[in-house]
Formats: sequence, structure tokens, C-alpha cells
Amino acid sequence: MDNIGYTSLTRQSGLMREMQSIANNIANASTTGFRREGVIFSEFVHALEKDDPSLSMATANTRALNLQQGALTQTGGAFDFAIEGVGFFMVEGPNGQFLTRAGSFTPSSEGELVAPDGYRLLDGGGSPVFVPPDAQSVSLAADGTLSADGRALALIGLFSPTDQNDLRHVAGSRFEAPNGVEPALADAVVLQGFIEGSNVDPITEVARMIEVQRSYELGQQFLEKEDERIRAVLKTVIG
Repeated sequence: MDNIGYTSLTRQSGLMREMQSIANNIANASTTGFRREGVIFSEFVHALEKDDPSLSMATANTRALNLQQGALTQTGGAFDFAIEGVGFFMVEGPNGQFLTRAGSFTPSSEGELVAPDGYRLLDGGGSPVFVPPDAQSVSLAADGTLSADGRALALIGLFSPTDQNDLRHVAGSRFEAPNGVEPALADAVVLQGFIEGSNVDPITEVARMIEVQRSYELGQQFLEKEDERIRAVLKTVIG
């Protein structure tokens, strides 16, 4: 296969990844705390033989997260929390700790605040947040201080990845930061009785899907024309 074929195929492969990313965004348009994900195209230059020119191709192996805040919805739930500003909650499950903006929690039978799938909410020191089962009233201050019946229980941790560009989407509304996390020092307010929705705009995503699909079809037509050209040349040469 010549350079034109390699270049076109790598572009088509990148467009397929982008289409998958768009489809995932649309599927999670109503997922609490979900963050829109995109694909970054970059140039990849491959060295060939000593006397041959280099081969330049487009790659789309890097995913980019849109961290723009989603809409806040008031629920009135005592254990529904939302972050207004920069930062993530940290939850812990069987496979480690993860960052999330999805703040819908409930007390477990042991009194620990957990996400719907059982992941435990952690405080600023990395310990599970505990609420006494017999607590009559639970309140949350803007700085994340959780209190029950007027007594402070814990300071809910707000964290940010050390490297914003290193944030990786794990599943649903959870993320991991391979280079570590640090306390979120920026001005952020923790709200009680609210949850944050997805930051996906379905209309924008559908429009982008149509654009990517058209680009893919044009690329496919180009490959077909190139194949016809090569066949015609071979037919002429072979006779």
C-alpha cells in the first residue's frame, strides 16, 4: 500500500474513534456528572528507509475531556451534593479510588455515604464519610463540612488532578488521574440538595455526528477512486 492509502486509512480510523466518542456522549446526555469527551487529531511522522521520504499520517489516539460545568438540578435530597466550581468528589470501590462529579449518595447499613453502586464517598483525608444511623437532621456547609444534629462529622474532600490533561475517563461519570491528585484550592461551593447533570449538548453532538459521517463517506469515496486508479494503471501496464 502506498503513502496515500496509509494516510487515508489512518484518517478513517480516527474518524471512527470520533464517531464512537460522539455516540457515547449522546448515550450519556442524561447521566449525572458525565463529562463530554472528544478526540484530538495529531500528525504522526514515521521514518521509512534511509533514502525514502518520511510518511506523515493523522492519528486520533488522544481523548480530550470537556470539564465545563453541567446544569445543577435541585432535588431536595439530604445526601445529594453538587460542586459549583472546580473540583471532584473522591469515591473508593473495590478497584481503587476515582474522581467524580456525580454527587448522589445514600447511607449504607453501616452509616457510610455510598454512591448507587456502593462506592464510598471520601473526606479530605481519604477516609469514608460516616453519618450516624440515628441522625435526625443532616446539613452541608458551603465549604463541604457535613454535620448531623448540629455536630460536625467530616469535611467532604474536593480534589483536582495534578495534571488536568492527564485525567482519564474510566466508566460512566468516573475518572482516574494517573499522576495523582491534590486538594482543590480554587473557589468552589458544595451544595446540598442538588445534583449536577451531564455537560453534553445533544443537539451539538448530533450535528457533529453528521459532520463526521460525511467526512468518513468522503474518505471512503476517495479510497475507492484510488483503488480504481491503481487497477486501471495495472491493467494498462500488464496489458
